[in-house]
Amino acid sequence: NFRSVAETLIVMLSLPFALVGGVLFMALLGYNWSVATVIGFIALAGVAAEIGVVLLIYLDLAHARRREAGALETAADVLAAVREGAGQRLRPVLMTATAVIGGLLPILWGHGTGASVMKRIAAPMVGGMVSATLLTLLVIPVVYSLWQE
Repeated sequence: NFRSVAETLIVMLSLPFALVGGVLFMALLGYNWSVATVIGFIALAGVAAEIGVVLLIYLDLAHARRREAGALETAADVLAAVREGAGQRLRPVLMTATAVIGGLLPILWGHGTGASVMKRIAAPMVGGMVSATLLTLLVIPVVYSLWQE
């Protein structure tokens, strides 16, 4: 629930990075587009947006703490606030991505009834979570620091 168009755009900027990873992983597995893969991409977009929103909240909190303390006068102070906020979310973001990927890998390895459909739902999510995690942890803090300077 942001009160800023810029913050909303920052979160939306991270979504294509998730989609790129999903598309590349689908190509690697040789999957075609289908309703099942689109469902996987919708779920991926939700998880990627959640990661971005929570990261942005922590960046805002760190920025506000430094502003209240009067320690937000230079670009180096903004970078320190961004490092602090992103550092607080690093482990939880990695744990979320690991849990999602770890939960979906057995689906990718499955061979039972309906496994072919479930694999096509899980594949974009696995590939997208890898790219979304790495790129969101890099892109959102950089764009946020540029916006705050």
